[in-house]
Amino acid sequence: MSTAQQPDPRDRPARLAVGVVGAGRVGPALAASLQLAGHRPVAVSGVSDASRRRAALLLPDVPLLPPAEVLRRADLVLLTVPDDSLPGLVEGLAETGAVRPGQLLVHTSGRYGAKVLDPALRAGALPLALHPAMTFTGTPVDVQRLAGCAFGVTAPDELRLAAEALVIEMGGEPEWIAEESRPLYHAALALGANHLVTLVAQSMELLRAAGVEAPDRMLGPLLGAALDNALRSGDGALTGPVARGDAGTVAAHVAQLREHAPQAVAGYLAMARATADRALAHGLLKPELAEDLLGVLAEEAHGTPGAPGTPGTHGTEGDAG
Repeated sequence: MSTAQQPDPRDRPARLAVGVVGAGRVGPALAASLQLAGHRPVAVSGVSDASRRRAALLLPDVPLLPPAEVLRRADLVLLTVPDDSLPGLVEGLAETGAVRPGQLLVHTSGRYGAKVLDPALRAGALPLALHPAMTFTGTPVDVQRLAGCAFGVTAPDELRLAAEALVIEMGGEPEWIAEESRPLYHAALALGANHLVTLVAQSMELLRAAGVEAPDRMLGPLLGAALDNALRSGDGALTGPVARGDAGTVAAHVAQLREHAPQAVAGYLAMARATADRALAHGLLKPELAEDLLGVLAEEAHGTPGAPGTPGTHGTEGDAG
């Protein structure tokens, strides 16, 4: 059940004409969710064939138009372009006079807060930063996933209620992020979500190389449990050879990776060192075992592996790691 405070009806935005500038994976899904809340998508811009297909799938019968025309038709404009493109887009729209006074201008970048919209603010726009903490596919399933999705919200104080109301109308949970904290907030999400995809994809490749026919079925229950445990217990959920201090097992892992997947060695060593540091700091890794383990990691990182002990001699407490 949502714990977000429901806005007073007087603070809810009126039914708005919605425009999307940048028909990537995010914009059409947000516009479609706003349509379910009673708002009216009126225009979308997209250049690539993939963008046009996404717009047609999620926003059928909504015309594809140039960005300036999208702004001319819309009361609420979603700027859903890549982070690095956002400042230039905002400046260009403001300089060409496309921005109207009183127009709600919303960007969905995690990196930026509301200040990136200052050129539009000077033109009279109302700036909002609403970043959905969700991964998007560009398909209708995204609209369903927005239910309960947290949004990082940054806006001027006088627009805070309107920003939070829009998030709630999309089914999301507003979480206020200070302007100066936006880069750290975004780095945290990228570290958890983006890097997770890389780790899972590498794990699946290695399992296939080991002869596992359905690595997704093997990993699904394990990763689901690991994620649930981590969210519940934080570092207390650490398991596996690094947390146990099994230096020989870790050395054997690295040897196998060097032979079969050398591109994965650097990532394994970096994550193993980070895991060891956290396990040691939280009392999970015994100091007398940490010394050998950290020595192995240091040697492997410098490409001078030592002679590991017998793999797994420090115990196998029955965890899957």
